[in-house]
Amino acid sequence: MNFITSFFKKKNTNLGFWGTLKKPIIVLAPMADVTDVSFRQMFAKYGRPDVMWTEFVSADGLCLAPNTNSDARGLTPHDKLWKDLLYFENERPIVAQLFSGNPKYMEQASYEVTKAGFDGIDINMGCPDKAIQRQNAGAFLIKDPKRAKQIIGAVQKGIARASKEMQKDPIPVSVKTRLGFNEDSMEQWVTHILKAQPAVLTLHARTRKEMSKVPAHWNRIKDAVALRDSLSSQTLIFGNGDVIDLEDAYAKAEMTGCDGIMIGRGIFGNPWVFNRELEGGKHITLEQKLSALVEHTFLFETHLPHKNFALMKKHYKAYVNGFDNAGALRAKLMEAKNGQEVAHIVEEFLGK
Repeated sequence: MNFITSFFKKKNTNLGFWGTLKKPIIVLAPMADVTDVSFRQMFAKYGRPDVMWTEFVSADGLCLAPNTNSDARGLTPHDKLWKDLLYFENERPIVAQLFSGNPKYMEQASYEVTKAGFDGIDINMGCPDKAIQRQNAGAFLIKDPKRAKQIIGAVQKGIARASKEMQKDPIPVSVKTRLGFNEDSMEQWVTHILKAQPAVLTLHARTRKEMSKVPAHWNRIKDAVALRDSLSSQTLIFGNGDVIDLEDAYAKAEMTGCDGIMIGRGIFGNPWVFNRELEGGKHITLEQKLSALVEHTFLFETHLPHKNFALMKKHYKAYVNGFDNAGALRAKLMEAKNGQEVAHIVEEFLGK
């Protein structure tokens, strides 16, 4: 038995709530300016995933953003960052996703997030955005395995400190990443991550260079599962990339043998996508879909009034398509200035 194999013979006791869920575990993908609290509330009502994720939030910002200079709504820059971590009890289990290239800030942010009551913390090691990479974070960490290990250790340390104070078991740590940076280096990269024994490793089945320009390489998720098994690791492997609905998710889980599937592409305009009883929203009527659009809009205004209303409009392209006169309706919605105008436009379209 070589060193690596003997290392992984040690049982991972860090699964936490993940170890209680039925496989395949179907989860919501974290997406910036998309999976905010208003959108997650729609899933909580119409069709829950097994686990929800927040948008990714900067650990550096949580530690450094000033808590002074309030805006017209009384919110400081620090307050606004925490608004990105707003959640409600009906969203549990809820995982906060953080990013940073600085272990010190990741430790402190993980301490604060644990204190805020989240069920888990996920580390973003896959974001391809160049601004994130310039912070030595996101996909940059694929090129710096030493720093990646330090980041994971810092999160675990911050969680442990908070959990001890709260007299609770530590919450689980997970990692979301890609197959590689410019080239597919999955075997080396995944082996390195598994040594840190995260509860879950989610693999977006593309490299950073590929972005989303090519089809996801789901055969490599199968290879990652085989690698994990060969190392006797207890970490759960999730696949991500091009999953369009529940049927597709279950098919990909069966094909690869992975423990869970993260759905991102299929969530837009369909808060029923995780609803097994309604077959992922396949038979939802036009009126139901447009009513959901209005409801989502009012939730955005209620919970995130400080955010630019234009962020909500990116969802309209997904809600409003595939039916007669969809283009004309969408054009009118893009001109709306608030939820009341959106509601009026939809009622007029439906002839109410």
